Amino acid sequence: MLFPRIFFPLAAALGSLVLAACQLPAPQAYQQQQTAPSYQPQQGPFMLGIDVLESRGFDLIRGKRVGLITNQTSMTGRGERTRTAMQRGLGRNLVALYAPEHGIDGTIGAGLHVSTRRDNVTGLTVYSLYGPTRKPTPAMLAPIDVLVFDLQDIGCRSYTYISTMIVAMEAAAECGKQFVVLDRPNPLGGWRVEGPPLESKWKSFVGQIPVPYVHGMTAGELAMMACSRGWVARVPRLDVVKMQGWSRGMTWQDTGLRWYQTSPNIPHATSPFYYLATGILGGATSVDIGIGTENPFGYAGGSGVNPQALYAYCQRLNTPGVSYSPYAKNGFGGVRLNISPRATADITALDVLLLAEINRLSGGKVIGRMGGSKLNLFNKVYGSESLYHDLRRGVPAMSIVSRWQSYNQGFRSQRQRFLLYP
Repeated sequence: MLFPRIFFPLAAALGSLVLAACQLPAPQAYQQQQTAPSYQPQQGPFMLGIDVLESRGFDLIRGKRVGLITNQTSMTGRGERTRTAMQRGLGRNLVALYAPEHGIDGTIGAGLHVSTRRDNVTGLTVYSLYGPTRKPTPAMLAPIDVLVFDLQDIGCRSYTYISTMIVAMEAAAECGKQFVVLDRPNPLGGWRVEGPPLESKWKSFVGQIPVPYVHGMTAGELAMMACSRGWVARVPRLDVVKMQGWSRGMTWQDTGLRWYQTSPNIPHATSPFYYLATGILGGATSVDIGIGTENPFGYAGGSGVNPQALYAYCQRLNTPGVSYSPYAKNGFGGVRLNISPRATADITALDVLLLAEINRLSGGKVIGRMGGSKLNLFNKVYGSESLYHDLRRGVPAMSIVSRWQSYNQGFRSQRQRFLLYP
């Protein structure tokens, strides 16, 4: 197997290729009994993968015909579109663009097909990777020599940008194309590992690789691990352009970068944390997670649920960094969440705890009425059908969460040699 080349920032030392990850004690109950590593500023300016590549005159891809997987999050550190910077640096050698779910401008709703179109910024064709196909076809890749991936992920398995990367890597390998990842920060930081595993039966585009629901890795690190662990059917020639100045203790707020919404319901730099807390819950029936409000995924409620009862339940939870307030609207009752980026609580565990309690307060209607395509997607997002069956049987939420912990601890060890940042 070809091991990927790692392209380091100019100021990075060669010895920093693979550094020890922050090892976390096994969580007790639903709380991660750990403290987020304190952020220590790195020497030298912060640079994204695209900034590092540009600072070297695009040497890695110069003279080659380049295709770019891109959208509205693909920006340089100074706020210029990646495709604009690459077109200026490469000229006519930037020949094609490829857009994931939500389209090149990030305005298309979740699950809706994206059309192939012409980009009004560069004049290039933007091939859809979320339409009739989600994997680039040989015809799409025929004009290029190298496929570059530059999307801002949010650090959660069910978000589809990493799935796009994985199937694009396979397509590049099948067509003999080089694959380059321009690395970007994980907005959740690099220490948080949470949530259920993915059973092979439930592999889908909202769960393409067998990592925990929250993996604590960057796109470049995941690409390396996927190639090494056989998670891609064919392994391409892979190059990862590493960031400068990012460390695992950093959340988005520590980078100094502007946040560009990754999709319509992830508008804020803190939105990924709320996505963890209610994203699974949102797949159930008759629930409210705040879609359409000022803070999507920032609410947890159910039809007919007494907000004070759910608030009282949440007050009994030990969730450092997460607080609650009751709300009622349009026949729904529940709690608003306030999550600090430095929260040490197991935020994904909240998804199960809140779902179980809302289901109880609704008399079992939240789970009892699920079925068909909605249940199928719910199971795909969670990674198995166990949560649905456990909640129907009345298995305590704490017991469900506790099953993740040994798996997550094992994953922290398995990912160790693929980590590129301290």
